[in-house]
Amino acid sequence: MEIWKQLGNMVSAEAMRLFVKILEEEEPGWYSRASNSVLEPVTDVQMNHNAIVEPIIENRNSFAERKTISAENGGLIETQDIDVVSEGLGSVVVYDQWTSPPITGQCPKGRYEHAAAVVEDKMYIYGGNHNGRYLSDLHVLDLRSCTWSKVEAKVESKSVERPSPVNITPSAGHSLIPWENKLLSIAGHTKDPSETFQVKAFDLQIGTWSMLNTYGKPPVSRGGQSVTLVGTTLVIFGGQDAKQTLLNDLHILDLETLTWDEIDAVGVPPSPRSGHAAAVHAERYLLIFGGGSHATCFNDLHVLDLQTMEWSRPTQQGEIPVPRAGHAGVTVGENWFIVGGGDNKSGASETVVLNMSTLAWSVVTSVEGRVPLASEGLSLVVGSLNGEDILISFGGYNGHYNSEVNVLKPSHKSTLQSKIMEGPVPDSVSAVHNATNPTRDLESEFEVGQEGKIRETAIDNFEPMKSKGGETSEHILAMLKAEKEELESSLNNEKLLSLQLKQELADAEARNTDLYKELQSVRGQLASEQSRCFKLEVDVAELRQKQQTMETLQRELELLQRQKATSEQVAINAKQRQGSGGVWGWLAGRTPQNADDA
Repeated sequence: MEIWKQLGNMVSAEAMRLFVKILEEEEPGWYSRASNSVLEPVTDVQMNHNAIVEPIIENRNSFAERKTISAENGGLIETQDIDVVSEGLGSVVVYDQWTSPPITGQCPKGRYEHAAAVVEDKMYIYGGNHNGRYLSDLHVLDLRSCTWSKVEAKVESKSVERPSPVNITPSAGHSLIPWENKLLSIAGHTKDPSETFQVKAFDLQIGTWSMLNTYGKPPVSRGGQSVTLVGTTLVIFGGQDAKQTLLNDLHILDLETLTWDEIDAVGVPPSPRSGHAAAVHAERYLLIFGGGSHATCFNDLHVLDLQTMEWSRPTQQGEIPVPRAGHAGVTVGENWFIVGGGDNKSGASETVVLNMSTLAWSVVTSVEGRVPLASEGLSLVVGSLNGEDILISFGGYNGHYNSEVNVLKPSHKSTLQSKIMEGPVPDSVSAVHNATNPTRDLESEFEVGQEGKIRETAIDNFEPMKSKGGETSEHILAMLKAEKEELESSLNNEKLLSLQLKQELADAEARNTDLYKELQSVRGQLASEQSRCFKLEVDVAELRQKQQTMETLQRELELLQRQKATSEQVAINAKQRQGSGGVWGWLAGRTPQNADDA
């Protein structure tokens, strides 16, 4: 009863979650008596306040819909009919706009706090929370055919001699990481939580679950943490344990040795939190954004240098997102896309992107209404469509449990704009940027991006020139040529700068080599002096021992000399007494023999 009374003092959303959890523990059969036949209304989705997408009753049904595409300035460019039945993900023709493609097959039930991962054009969905119940089902969406199917996973026995099934516990708030030919399910909340961190592995080839045996001291069990794959290691930060204690500890799991290592980083770490997002930049910098505590949500950004293990909190630039927790994020190049989340009052409607080199935020698009894209606990992965990256979201909770699939194709222009900032870069951002890319090969970057930039310039300038009607193709070619020459000039400047940086790096390496050689020489001299000092100490010890031996022998010699002198004196005295006794005996008439007897 005491726990029920505490619900009145909590935030409404947190109180509802705790209410469902308590109800599940005290009355497990409550959900079976509830009705599942109530259809929930779907709210119309508006993109950028202008582009209206007609409501879709179920995104797994296929039908033709009418799309209205909005321009950057808010005006309407064109309205076109799209046959989404035959095209599938091919219907995603608009950049920087969320669309709901037609999906067929057995759609998973609505959920949140699940985990998702993409392996070879297939998106896997595992676990989650539905009406207070933890799930353990595994579903896969074929991104080519846009078809859902449920994976009938088997459970691997602990040993061949004594078959004992491994208990794969339903969970939520876990992480799903592709590794080699497996999917690794990391941690998560369970109904009967264990004391330590659990790592489950699903073998994609044979379709079986198993528990991974790890070594070292594992972290405490938790959910809502962030798990980031960096090389061959997993970096785990934060979360909330089974006692609802928020955490901000840092652990690393080596996937090759399966060994845990707890990291005691320097600097000021992020405050304890769960439901945050994490990403890695340049295989060196771990970025932590947002998350929530029991009382508030955050929009702060923290950076951990994985080489020096030092926390920092750099200055964010651009349109800083609103505080949120339960959001999802993926990286495309040096851009970090953040979708969804909320602050226990409303969902975050903006899809934002952070350039991890400049730490500049910008808004990609926004939605309106209580839609899955503005919900908490959704998943976000990055896939590929015709050689282009696409963002795919699934599920989430915003008052009801969602099972929609939404797709966004990031534009080349937004990527280009995030790379090139207008105006001077603040010192705090420049410092992180330089530390992130100290020897970046600018030449290769410009060579790779030159063709795309020229094509992007042509696309940007095509519509305005088309509307004027008086411009000719020769003028377009002249503009493209001017742009090309400008880019080539920039490329040459960057080449010179790159050569200067390489020369400075070579000089620094040469100085470093000389200093290292000098250091080695000094170390050698020091070692030689230490060896000579040790030998002198040994010689001194031997001399002292010999001196002590000589003193002992001298004392023994003196003792023997005194004993010898005493013996000689006794012998002399004895001879004198013997000589005196013989004369007196002869005078007394005794023979020498009688004298001897006497």
